[in-house]
Amino acid sequence: MIKKAHYFQHVPFEDLGEIEAWLKLNQFQIDSTRFFNTWNEPNIEDLDFLIIMGGPMSVDEFEKHPWIEKEIEFIQKAIEKGIYVLGICLGAQLIAAALGASVYKNQQKEIGWYPIEKVQTHRITQNIPIEIQAFHWHGDTFNLPEKSIHLYKSNACQNQGFLYKDKVLGLQFHLESNNKTISNLISNCGDELTQGQFIHSEPEIRELTGKYSKESNNHLFKILDSFICF
Repeated sequence: MIKKAHYFQHVPFEDLGEIEAWLKLNQFQIDSTRFFNTWNEPNIEDLDFLIIMGGPMSVDEFEKHPWIEKEIEFIQKAIEKGIYVLGICLGAQLIAAALGASVYKNQQKEIGWYPIEKVQTHRITQNIPIEIQAFHWHGDTFNLPEKSIHLYKSNACQNQGFLYKDKVLGLQFHLESNNKTISNLISNCGDELTQGQFIHSEPEIRELTGKYSKESNNHLFKILDSFICF
C-alpha cells in the first residue's frame, strides 16, 4: 500500500520542516498545494494524510487571501471523509474554524521557546513528558472545537493543542522547527520581535534553538508515530 500525504503551504518560508523527515522515514509519497502560487485542489479520494502548515495571515482574511474559504471547505471534506489531518499554528486555527470554533487574537503574542504543559494524557501524548519546550510564533488563538480533547496549554495561550475524533490533530506550536525553518521565520517576520512578556529576542531564539530543537523534533516523531495508525 502506497501512503499518500499532501500538505498545504501558505507562504514560501513555512514548509514541513522535520515533518518531511518523518514522512520519508515512514515511506509516504508527498505532494503539496502552495497557495502563494496557484490553488490546485488535491484529489481527496487519493489522500491518506493532510497536513496544514502555518503562515502570518489570519483565518478571516478572505478578501486578501480568497483561497482561505476554499481551504476551509476542503479541510471540512477531509475530516468528514475520515482522513488523518494535522494542523500546525495557522493550520490548527484553520481546522478549528472548519469545525465551527472561533479563532481570534490572543491576549499577547507568543514568539520563541516557551514550555507547554499537557492538559490530559491521550495515547498520542502518552510518551511525551508533562511539560516540554516548544517553539511558538503566533498572535492568534482558537476556542476548542466541540467534542475535541484538550491536549496542551501554555502560560501565554490556554488552547495549544486538541484532538478531534482520533484523526484530527491541531497544534498551535511548532515541534517541526529546525535551524532552517526558524531562520526563515526570523528573516521574513523579524519585525514582530518586539518587547513582550512572551517574546524572545533573536539571539535568545537562536541560542534556545540549539538547545531544544532536536528534543522538540523527537517529541514530534513520537506524537506522529502514535497519531497515524494504518
